[in-house]
Amino acid sequence: MRLLLACLSLFALASPVTAQIAAQTPQVIATLPHDTDAFTQGLFWHDGQLIETTGQYGESRLRVIDPDTGIARTEHTLPQPYFGEGSVVLDDRIYWISWMAGEAFVFDSESFEPVETFTYSGQGWGLTTDGSHLVMSDGSPQIVFRNPADFTIDRVLTVFFNGRPLAQINELEWVNGEIWANIWQTRWIVRINPQTGAVVGAIDLETLVPAELRYNRDHVANGVAYDAQTGRLFVTGKNWPVLYEIALPVPLPDTTAEPTP
Repeated sequence: MRLLLACLSLFALASPVTAQIAAQTPQVIATLPHDTDAFTQGLFWHDGQLIETTGQYGESRLRVIDPDTGIARTEHTLPQPYFGEGSVVLDDRIYWISWMAGEAFVFDSESFEPVETFTYSGQGWGLTTDGSHLVMSDGSPQIVFRNPADFTIDRVLTVFFNGRPLAQINELEWVNGEIWANIWQTRWIVRINPQTGAVVGAIDLETLVPAELRYNRDHVANGVAYDAQTGRLFVTGKNWPVLYEIALPVPLPDTTAEPTP
């Protein structure tokens, strides 16, 4: 617990809001191959398929992956001016945001053909959905809920860890009514209450980080995919050689209880 507080407090600012935090270590169900050329920015499960978006200029790709082999079945590459970031599917459309360009690209989820493009202010980092909105991070403590029809902002949520705004929020996934978020340049996934913004738990991926990448500040954990129909969870990282299927202790810890010293 002290390590969790020390790690995440690097990104926190003062605030009166408080929260009790429960930290968890995942159990590995399966270890699967992952493309080491994939600088993972977005990861999600859709219609029996694992879909990933990657970053880097000239190397940003939208990929449908065979999770058993790590090989892309379908791939779309963004042109050189764009650095791809998070992605998600909603209503048979794949939304893929860019880092600095302020553009979001929309594709048909069946054909993977481009449909339209939206513009927005600021940076783009992570993207998920609550089933009606696009939920987006930009590296700040704020997560925005966007209208998928025109990409306008309907709601802004400030994320708090241990009473302080938490920045460096990166890749997002909606899991059992919570927002799960990778914290950039750390091994942590935080579990966020989407109504209050409070971090109600955290997942420590320390044992999953490949040994050869353990001290690399760029090739960190990033990418969470959840299959809501089966409850399967997948995690990976930037340029990792592995994709893990994981499970968490059941039931989840009581996040209203006092933390263990």
